[in-house]
Amino acid sequence: MTSKSRTQTTFAPPVMEARRWLEGVEFPADRPLINVSQAAPIDPPPAPLIAAMGEALADPATHLYGPVLGMPELRTELAQHWSAHYGANVAAENIAITSGCNQAFAACISALCGEGDEVLLPTPWYFNHKMWLDMSGVTTVPLPTDDELLPQVATAASLITSRTRAIVLVSPNNPGGKEYPAEILRGFFDLARAHGIKLIVDETYKDFDSRSGAPHDLLNAPEGRDTLIQLYSFSKAYRLTGHRVGAIIADEALLPEVEKFLDTVTICATQLGQRAALWGLRNLGQWVAGERDEILDRRAAIADNMPRLEAKGWKLLGLGAYFAYLEHPFAESSAQLAPKLVAEAGVLTLPGTMFMPETDPRGARQFRFAFANVNRAEIGTLFGRLEALDWPVACQGTREGATALASKGLAQ
Repeated sequence: MTSKSRTQTTFAPPVMEARRWLEGVEFPADRPLINVSQAAPIDPPPAPLIAAMGEALADPATHLYGPVLGMPELRTELAQHWSAHYGANVAAENIAITSGCNQAFAACISALCGEGDEVLLPTPWYFNHKMWLDMSGVTTVPLPTDDELLPQVATAASLITSRTRAIVLVSPNNPGGKEYPAEILRGFFDLARAHGIKLIVDETYKDFDSRSGAPHDLLNAPEGRDTLIQLYSFSKAYRLTGHRVGAIIADEALLPEVEKFLDTVTICATQLGQRAALWGLRNLGQWVAGERDEILDRRAAIADNMPRLEAKGWKLLGLGAYFAYLEHPFAESSAQLAPKLVAEAGVLTLPGTMFMPETDPRGARQFRFAFANVNRAEIGTLFGRLEALDWPVACQGTREGATALASKGLAQ
């Protein structure tokens, strides 16, 4: 029997799969497509940043390989930014620059895990994390969240084995939108520390957290640096998605292992992207604050419109960062309903089944709506289209049965 390749052991990229639902569908001018499927800004960077990037193109060094762990100036600037935001002492030696935050995650897992090791991922999970674990030969251990989409330390403790190498948290969360309370993050930190494993906190959306100041104080723990790994992306804050610039903030002892991975995959992140990120850190603080205000207003618009859907049986499970995570009232699975939303409502979004293990029935009742590219008026239009759906609704017994099944499965 022919064995499967590493890529064959995981599923197709969800966003690419969803885009195929658009094939052959025409959207009239008075009812254009509302695309809430992907968490990425579609507008270009601000004009001053584009101008700075144009100037950078004239520098011959922009077109050459750079240091594998990133431009020294960018590492230093991000360390200063991180130190100020978290009230901690972070040095350039704690920073690695990567080709996007997905690569930051891949590099950390490659540095930490061997064949058959285990990593805990809260469900619903960020699907690219699951895909990389599959392709790395690392076992994903689903960590079920509670009714508020929050992971619990006691549940995680029961899942740790001698093969566990890390717990991964995303806060603000993708896909659930939850901002994890500081006490939950501290509890997971203490759990990881007690077991000698790593706590990886993906903070891609930290610039859009609704809370003021640092969301946790984990970097202030004297023993924190060799337990905590933070991941970051410049893509969202500065609209640099196509330039692929991310970062790892970790104990400097980890970085030589990260360097091996980066050197064999990309050698270094793009020099133009790194220069853009550096300029952004130095010059765009107020602009990013305005972007945050706009995202928070769109978040508020979701909350303002929710009563319309709640009257139809929908439930808001999580809201924050770029995401609203909803439970729908219909009889069919979200996997079947998502393509129907394109054809019948002109809405492209992702079903909860893309964020859950196949054995967890909760995903069939859920959708993720990424609202970063729809303004307050467009959110009202989106909710109007969802409110108008006339699909068969699941009976109460069916919904309760699915919830009971999910609870039973998660308890085993």
